[in-house]
Amino acid sequence: MGAGIGFFLLFVALILALRSFGINQEYQRGVVFRLGRLIESKGPGWFWLVPIVDRVVKVDIRTVTRALDTQETVTRDGVAVRVNAVLWYRAVDPARVVTSVVNWDSAVIQAAETGMRDAIGQSDLDQMLKDRVSINKRLLEMLSRTCLQWGVDIDAVEIKDLDIPENMQRAIAKEAEAVREKRARIIKAEGEQEASQKLADAAKIIATQPGALELRRLQTLSEIGVEHNSTIIAMFPTELLEAAQKIAGK
Repeated sequence: MGAGIGFFLLFVALILALRSFGINQEYQRGVVFRLGRLIESKGPGWFWLVPIVDRVVKVDIRTVTRALDTQETVTRDGVAVRVNAVLWYRAVDPARVVTSVVNWDSAVIQAAETGMRDAIGQSDLDQMLKDRVSINKRLLEMLSRTCLQWGVDIDAVEIKDLDIPENMQRAIAKEAEAVREKRARIIKAEGEQEASQKLADAAKIIATQPGALELRRLQTLSEIGVEHNSTIIAMFPTELLEAAQKIAGK
């Protein structure tokens, strides 16, 4: 009988000894409660506990990556869109994470999805298509204010995919085509204006220098001669015709 009691006491002592210390990995923190009251957070490595009296809750402090579910919402200018995003967050205050919110992972995800709908509702479609950086920044600020109260830090949040209605896609394509056509017409008009200016300058030079006109005629004949033309009609210079008329008059 005494041997059995001694063996039982030895077994109980062994169990209490095993429960008197704990081990945390490098990426873990242990939040210790003593009789239900928060005591402190234990770092990596082994630590002592008071058996039966102390209880420890471990918190992973590594960065967590989550893909948010696709959210259907309406932009500020009344366009229905479907948006999803990627969220990176981590626990920075293990004691607050354990004591301030139940299931902190789920709470962060719910806050992110709600914040994403709010951020999209405050943005126009053009802004979402052209300037996602500002929307991501606004969403990050909104989430950080909420999650820091829970001891969670938001590292980054990025909008990944944006789906818009098919009719709106066609309208955007037409708008882009119109912008490109406008740009092409402006470039063509500018080119014609520059060419006409150059021709006007050349005409002024030829008008002030009679010999330049004859040189231009000769250049034109040489260019025509390169082509395989069967018939070439060349105009005589005006000066030669005037000289011939004077000689005939004498």
